[in-house]
Amino acid sequence: MLEGRVKIINRLGLHARAAAQLVRLASRFQSKIKLRRADNSVIADAKSILSVLTLAASKGVELEIEVEGEDEQPAFESVQEIFKDGFGEL
Repeated sequence: MLEGRVKIINRLGLHARAAAQLVRLASRFQSKIKLRRADNSVIADAKSILSVLTLAASKGVELEIEVEGEDEQPAFESVQEIFKDGFGEL
């Protein structure tokens, strides 16, 4: 299992389009990918758009990532990268 933290850096936060991008990315991997808000412990399945939207993660929110499975390393790196890229909105 791999764990790490990311911070929402794009102006609009984890809104519907960004969440859809994340779900599409996460769905390419077999590993389980969970996101957890660092400030209130709300947990989301990164492969479910409704689950991701329940995080209500605006700019500046820190999320903990937990990835477990056969392809956890590339999954973990890909998820970190999409957050660092600001979902292509920077």
